[in-house]
Amino acid sequence: MAVLGVAYLLFSNTQRNLEIRGIESGFAFLWQEAGLPIGDSLIDYDPSRGYGYAFLVGVLNTLLVSILAIVFATLLGIVVGVSRVSKNWLLAKCASIYVETLRNLPLLLILFFVYTVVLASFPHPREAIEIAEGYYISKRGIYLPRPLAEDGFAVFAIASVVALVLALVFWRWARNYKVRTGRSVSGFWGGLAIFVVLCALSYFASDKPIGSELPVYKGFNFKGGFALKPEFAALLLGLVLYTAAFIGENVRSGIQSVHAGQIEAANALGVSSGVVTRQVLLPQALRVTIPATTNDYASLVKNSSLAVAIGYPDMVSVGGTIIGQNGQAVEIIAMWMAVYLTINLFISLGMNVLNARVQIVER
Repeated sequence: MAVLGVAYLLFSNTQRNLEIRGIESGFAFLWQEAGLPIGDSLIDYDPSRGYGYAFLVGVLNTLLVSILAIVFATLLGIVVGVSRVSKNWLLAKCASIYVETLRNLPLLLILFFVYTVVLASFPHPREAIEIAEGYYISKRGIYLPRPLAEDGFAVFAIASVVALVLALVFWRWARNYKVRTGRSVSGFWGGLAIFVVLCALSYFASDKPIGSELPVYKGFNFKGGFALKPEFAALLLGLVLYTAAFIGENVRSGIQSVHAGQIEAANALGVSSGVVTRQVLLPQALRVTIPATTNDYASLVKNSSLAVAIGYPDMVSVGGTIIGQNGQAVEIIAMWMAVYLTINLFISLGMNVLNARVQIVER
């Protein structure tokens, strides 16, 4: 009753203050014309769209940078964590310096450094660094060829899905075969080979249905192709570098939790260190690594809100502009909270399912 009473007082006070300031409450404003220019958008957008559509663009931008950052931070974190326990003194020390440095710097400072120092040091677009044909790097972003679907793409897409299904079937068969017979068959590499070969055959059989639009320098910047803006690149790089340091420590602690007797047994059998790491250490380290990494994933998603500091139009940046235009702060903040809560609940659900599968069950 006390909690409900406090909630009622807060709600009543908020409503009264909104009425005093002449601010209408509710979500009807989402259908009003926004008039917001948004530079980065995964879907077609123009300022004549409503506030709700503009906010959706920001949500999609948040999801894009969060998903990519989670993938790359996980890969880099695994490398850092394994390097931390490496017998190579130089590699272990470099990984230790990386972890201790990045973990003790504010993420906002890292973002500013990447955006204003690292990316700003690249040349002007007219003097862009050409990595390969159609691939350019300049202070205004990274420019890549844009893939284009041409005649026959539908057939190729269907064939690729079939190839993926066959690869997964082979991978599952290899696992069951090993359980039944004790003989190891490389399900991952075999499935990957099936997928690549079938996709390649369908690609050439459908007369190469994927074209590309190359970026071309015109006027003062590149036109065409696909561009990664400096704001997006800085946010993604900052989140990856920062979060990977924490994930690396999770991996290190997980590896060190594996009983030393198992490593000694593997060494006594003459198993190479690479196989020991892949087949003995990392699978058993997951039961310790996953719970802590779940928190880091959730923190990464929330830390993406710092995009507003470097001008990337995530949902916090777009929502802040909406608040500045119409004053609907309560509604926008509630939407922020709902989106972050939903994303992190899905992350927690997926990681908890994975954690339940890797736990050691004593019978």
